[in-house]
Amino acid sequence: MQPEIRPVTLEDAEAAAWCHLLCWREAYAGLVPADQLLERTSNIERRIERWTTPLGDGRKRWIALNPDASAPVEDRVAGFVGIGPGRDDDAPVPFELEAIYTRQAFWRTGLGGRLLDVAVGKQAAFLWVFEGNERALGFYGRHGFEPDGVSKHDPYFDLQEIRLVRT
Repeated sequence: MQPEIRPVTLEDAEAAAWCHLLCWREAYAGLVPADQLLERTSNIERRIERWTTPLGDGRKRWIALNPDASAPVEDRVAGFVGIGPGRDDDAPVPFELEAIYTRQAFWRTGLGGRLLDVAVGKQAAFLWVFEGNERALGFYGRHGFEPDGVSKHDPYFDLQEIRLVRT
């Protein structure tokens, strides 16, 4: 059974926050030192607060519900996607894919592509991805995103990010 994708609600905040932190742990293992990754992904209250804060004009989020309805709150959300107007002063296109993640159990199931289709469709967009995140770079490449030569430092995880664009 496929996960249902729907807009996030306030009632989803705790489950979405757990998904967010656990996705980071799964996706960034090997990129971020283990002790730093655990420290950066342990504050569930802060993440819940982020999921209950209004997004602002033009920003939207969808979640993918785990088809196992009996899953504990930590596993209730299988993935999520967030979009909005570009936040970069030099945005190459007006639309930004702010975040897209799926839990490791759902990697290579097509869920990431479904989330991308729901949120972005075929429109032009840009996003930021960590250098060296080969799995993510492969995913975005399959969906038409290419590096535009711009990079920046992410202080939260202390990694370099590169910007990818699909026109």
